[in-house]
Amino acid sequence: MRLLKIVALAAAVALGAGSALAQGIDDPIRASYYNAFVGKRVAYVPVAMGFDLTEGWAAGLRAALEPLGVKFEIRDPNWSTDAGAQAITSLIAEKPDVIVVHNPDVQSYARLLKRAEEAGIYVVQINMKSTYMTDAFVGADYVGLGELIANRLVQKCSPANGGSGKVAITQGVLTAAASVYQMQGITNVLKKHPEIQVVSNQAADWDATKARNIAATVIQQHPDLCAIAGFWDVMDVGTAAAIKESGKHIYLITQGGGNQSACDGLANGTYSEVIVYNVVGQARDMADLIKQMLQLKQKPGTMKTVLFTPLELLTKDNMKPGSCWSLAAKSK
Repeated sequence: MRLLKIVALAAAVALGAGSALAQGIDDPIRASYYNAFVGKRVAYVPVAMGFDLTEGWAAGLRAALEPLGVKFEIRDPNWSTDAGAQAITSLIAEKPDVIVVHNPDVQSYARLLKRAEEAGIYVVQINMKSTYMTDAFVGADYVGLGELIANRLVQKCSPANGGSGKVAITQGVLTAAASVYQMQGITNVLKKHPEIQVVSNQAADWDATKARNIAATVIQQHPDLCAIAGFWDVMDVGTAAAIKESGKHIYLITQGGGNQSACDGLANGTYSEVIVYNVVGQARDMADLIKQMLQLKQKPGTMKTVLFTPLELLTKDNMKPGSCWSLAAKSK
């Protein structure tokens, strides 16, 4: 009889549990997850809006954060470092939960970013970092990118491989992280290859017209130029135009966030190859880090997380559908 009672009790418990499972049970972590984001503010300070990188990051952050109840706002300095500094100063007083910053150079915002963290604001830097390391940096490893470019220059232009050995470099802004760290990477490789001669190393300040004028002059001075390495595909539209006007076969290596215009440029011969740091992936990484910060609630300035973006070298031969992204498609 005792055994029968135990069996009956076990059966009743099992039936009760089965009934509860049939109706569903609440996820115990769900409420705390969503509550961590409601009413939070994320402010974004790019170098400027209106081009593929900054628009793509903004679209990705907005799509990831706003459905969670996060208020996302943009303070556009429109290429003015002073206006950007003023925007960050104002935000420190306003105290949003997170500031996302795209630095124009390695120094201008350094003290302000430190002040923001001291004021209790998380700071995420995107793609061009300051000398001051904040809670998080998401972006390209520009030293590694420079090494990749330099190795490609050696492969394409070494006299041993049939090249003239003469190459040119078109930087963006000389004090920008994308320039200073990348040049370190290029130097790391080329100091081992004296057969490669850098006949020109100039800054076009991210401007396509300046890049075009620089390239035209260098090509005229060095008719046997083998290759040009540029530091942004949007700027290097001008470089490509100068190469086309010269009628010469000069290899153009550039880089960018992987917008559809990069793949179009490879397809139509504007670029020889493009090294891509994927903007869509960077936006996702930033959003995930912000979600983590808002849930962990650690003191701002203590995380110091780096997420280097994987680099992909695209050519006309290896690109495929999906290799590049479209802002219009991401905005739908």
